[in-house]
Amino acid sequence: MSENTFETTFETTEQRVSYGVGRQLGDQLKNNPFKEFDVNAVQAGLVDAIAGNESQVSDELLNEAFGVISKKLQEQEQVTAKIKAEEGEKFLADNAKRDEVTVTESGLQYEVLATGEGDKPTAASTVRVHYHGTLPDGSVFDSSYDRGQPAEFPVNGVIAGWTEALQLMTVGSKWKLSIPYNLAYGERGSQGSIPPYATLVFDVELIDIL
Repeated sequence: MSENTFETTFETTEQRVSYGVGRQLGDQLKNNPFKEFDVNAVQAGLVDAIAGNESQVSDELLNEAFGVISKKLQEQEQVTAKIKAEEGEKFLADNAKRDEVTVTESGLQYEVLATGEGDKPTAASTVRVHYHGTLPDGSVFDSSYDRGQPAEFPVNGVIAGWTEALQLMTVGSKWKLSIPYNLAYGERGSQGSIPPYATLVFDVELIDIL
């Protein structure tokens, strides 16, 4: 749909704001779908609530339904988490067999891509780095390279795998890190882009100690 069509359909400020509210609600619901999600039922609920109509479903039935769906979603999340954990374990086990990879006592894996001649940071240091982060399947979840701007942060203010690796690196070095979930975002994941139990892979370039 073109911009001109939008302007014709929603001509007033009030209409555009109303549409925006619906879009925001839709975006939220889209990111948390469950099987057989019924948009028409959502629309009916919105209309009844705004109009002050009596609910078409009793509180008892609503609570029961929410409980059933919540249980199904939890079971689905547990299955997905187990699969991710198993995939991560297999990836790390295979990666550890490569001669280029060093495995530390904590389980962190790193491969030296380039070695710099600078100092090593400490846990109390603040550093400037470039990085590219993916899941084992190659899906990118964050990248300072893509943004075109290095990141700056305290060494002890990031995930455990990074904190450990940075203190082993010298300024000017570039490493590939493979980080088990327990040294990353753990059982919960982070912000939707990193699922629970996710193994993370980073290219990390230590540019400077600030």
